[in-house]
Amino acid sequence: MPVNDAVLTDPSASPDHRPLDPPGAPPAADALKIVPVRRTGQWTAAAVVLLLLAMAVNSLVRNDAFQWGVVGEYFTTTAVLRGLGLTLWLTVLVTALGFVLGTLLAVLRMSSNKVLRSVSWGYIWLFRSMPVLVQLLFWFNIGALYPQLGLGIPFGPELLTVKTVNLLGPVTIAIIGLTLHEAAYAAEVVRGGLLSVEKGQLEAAQALGLGAWRRLRRIVLPQAMRAIVPPAGNMLIGTLKGTSIVSVIAVQDLLYSVQLVYHRTYQVIPLLLVATIWYVVVTSVLGVGQHYVERHYARGTAGAR
Repeated sequence: MPVNDAVLTDPSASPDHRPLDPPGAPPAADALKIVPVRRTGQWTAAAVVLLLLAMAVNSLVRNDAFQWGVVGEYFTTTAVLRGLGLTLWLTVLVTALGFVLGTLLAVLRMSSNKVLRSVSWGYIWLFRSMPVLVQLLFWFNIGALYPQLGLGIPFGPELLTVKTVNLLGPVTIAIIGLTLHEAAYAAEVVRGGLLSVEKGQLEAAQALGLGAWRRLRRIVLPQAMRAIVPPAGNMLIGTLKGTSIVSVIAVQDLLYSVQLVYHRTYQVIPLLLVATIWYVVVTSVLGVGQHYVERHYARGTAGAR
C-alpha cells in the first residue's frame, strides 16, 4: 500500500482521531480550566471596614453633642479667619526661614573644614534634641537671663540698650523658636538631597567647564529636589499643625482664636471641630500642591506619574 494511502486511512492521523498524549505529559492548553482566585478574606475585611466606616459616619451625623449648627456658625467668623491667617503666615515664614538656615547648615555640614562641620553638627544635635515647646518657653522667659540687650564697645560704654521684654513679643518669640527648630530638620533634608546626586554628575559638569553656581542651578538642584521635595512637603504640613503650639504663649493663631471663643461660650467641642476642619482643609490643599511639585521634579524618571 502506498505511504500516502496509509496516512489517509490511519484513524490516528485524521483530524477527528488525534494521537493520545504520552504518559506524564502535561494536558493540552485548551483542556485547562481557569478558576479565579477566591479572595474571601479580603472581601470579608473590606466589608468589616465599610461597616465600621458607616457606623462612624452615622455617629458623626446623628450625635447632637457635636453641635454642627454651632460649627457652621463660627466656621467663617472674623476671629477664626484672623487666627487662620496668622497660622498660614507663620507657616510660610517659618518654613522659608527654616530652609534658608537649614541649607546653610547643610553646606557647613558637608564642608571639609572641621570647625564648620562640628558647629553645624552641634546645632543640629542640640535643636533636634529639644522639644519645640521647651524652646518656646525658654525664649518666652529669656528676660530672666538677659533683662536687656545692649550694643556698644567691648569692655566699654554701651551705645544702645533695649529691654528684652520690649524687643521680643509673643509673635517674634514664636518665629524664633519655630525657625530654629525647623532649621535643624531642614538641614538634614537638604543634606540628604545633595548627597543623592552622584559625584559623576559633578565631575562631568566640571569637565564641561560649568561654573560653581551654574553647576548648582542646572545639575545639582534639579536632581536633589527629587529627594528634597517629599520630606520638605511633610515638614511644611507638620509646621502648619505645629504652629498650634504657639497658643501656649498667647499668640492668636487658629487654635488660640477658637479657645478664646469657647472660654466665653463653653462650647468646647464644636469650636475644636472648627479648628480641626480648617487644619484638614489646608493640609489637603498642601498635599495636592506637594503632589504636583513632586511630579514636576520627577519628570523623566520611572516614578513620574
